This record gives sequence, structure tokens and C-alpha cells, in this order.
Amino acid sequence: MTGYHFPKGGLPPQTSLMTQRAVFTDAYCFIPKGCFSDIVTSYLPAWDKTRLWLIARPMTGFSETFSQYVMEVEPGGGSDAPDPETGAEHVLFVNDGLITLTIDGEGHELDAGGYAYIPAGSRWTLLAEGASPARFHWVRKLYEPAPGVAHPQAFVTSDRDVKPIPMPDTNGAWATTRFTDPADLRHDMHVNIVTFQPGGTIPFEETHVMEHGLFVLEGKAVYKLNQDWVEVEAGDFMWLRAYCPQACYAAGPGPFRYLLYKDVNRHAKLRGPGAFGPAR
Repeated sequence: MTGYHFPKGGLPPQTSLMTQRAVFTDAYCFIPKGCFSDIVTSYLPAWDKTRLWLIARPMTGFSETFSQYVMEVEPGGGSDAPDPETGAEHVLFVNDGLITLTIDGEGHELDAGGYAYIPAGSRWTLLAEGASPARFHWVRKLYEPAPGVAHPQAFVTSDRDVKPIPMPDTNGAWATTRFTDPADLRHDMHVNIVTFQPGGTIPFEETHVMEHGLFVLEGKAVYKLNQDWVEVEAGDFMWLRAYCPQACYAAGPGPFRYLLYKDVNRHAKLRGPGAFGPAR
């Protein structure tokens, strides 16, 4: 493991070619690392000394279930009121730096590789306490309760402490670091880390209802998105709507790793936006 990529910001020089690899289609969006410049950062109410790249948000007819931010908090910055949306659940994954995260009165320190799940309705705060900026991903989703299923509890762990699980019949060439049990029906989303060793592949075109956000943490590969093979590397972001075919070939020389969001474990909506029946 060589570290987790994070945007450097800034602006390309005036001598740079403007044409890069960015693509937006009706099936996927590909944001290469060169697009993470200072001019597309934003700020949030109630956050001090903080900027972010907002890289995914619900869009009708595209990907509708989640938002994803790439956060940069200067030392001493953070928030005592991070999100006014009380119905949102959260996953934080730390790329670099040190944060103190308090969830319902219990404090936790997270450094690079740190992972936190924060249930909807929790009271939480975040403070960057290191000598350098804290940099982390923040995935948000409206939690969907299910009849007879308890709500999930908060937990904090680390990439270092969760052993990757090899996919069947791959000899470890493709493995997933699962931070929640796939059979735990309390959870309606998974945010995991997928690792391919050099030469590892997704050997078929995955085509499924789950939406994806994939931020490349390390390495490089060629990734099939719908009908296109795209070269990807650390710092790139892939945003896939439901049913977008995907496949992968890890190019090496080291592991190819990405942070992956997907929605799981709930019935398809038949009423309201994106469905046939009226809301009730």
C-alpha cells in the first residue's frame, strides 16, 4: 500500500493542453484527476477552514441515491454542525491527516485509512487536529428504513484493520475490503475498497441496478464504462448510473485500488420520483 491519492488543487500552467480525459454521458461520468483544480472547489455553511470538491450529487435520470465530497480541512478547522439533513447517513474515509470525530458524545481519532460510519440522526462533530490539512471522502445518502429491521449503529475502523476478502476463483487477484457484512440488512449502502493485483480483472461486464461512485486511491487500470475502455489512474473519479456496464483490467505495476459506493438491500421504489405510482 503506497498511500491514498488526494487532489493537489492549484491550476495547470497556461502552456498546458486543455484536452484531457473528462467525459459525461447518459450512462457514466468520468472526472480525471486533472479536473480537480482550485476553481471548482466549494465551501459549506458551518464548516471552518474547509474547502471541498463536490463530485457526485443526485441527478434525475442519472445517479439518484447519493452525494460524494472530497474534503480538505485546514488544521484547527472542522464543524460542530456538519450536515443539517438529519435523515442522511454518512461514511467518511480519511486519505491524509488527522481528524477527531465525535459521534453522539464518543470521540475517535482517525488518520490515513480511517473509516467511519455515522447513522442518520446522529449528533456528530469533526475537527482537524494534525499539523497538516485533513483530507477525506464524505459519502452521504438518505437512509431508507425497512420494516422489522433495526437501524445500524455507528462504528469506526481502518483500512489497516479489515482484511480484504478475495473474490471466488481469482486467487487473490481481485479482493474487496468490506467494512460492513453484506448480509447485514440494517445497511442500505456499502462503501468498500476494491483491490486488483497487477493483471487482475473483472472478467465480465457487470450490469446491475446499483449505482456507483469509484474514486481511484492507488495504481492504474483500463476500465470499461458502458461501451468505452478508459485509462484510469490514482485521483480519477468514475460515477456510474444504474445498469451502466463495467469491467476492469489492472495494468500494474502495483495494486489498483478504489473506494466504491453502491446502494443495496432495499426494495425498488414503485412510488414517487423515478417510479410509476404517485407518492403517498
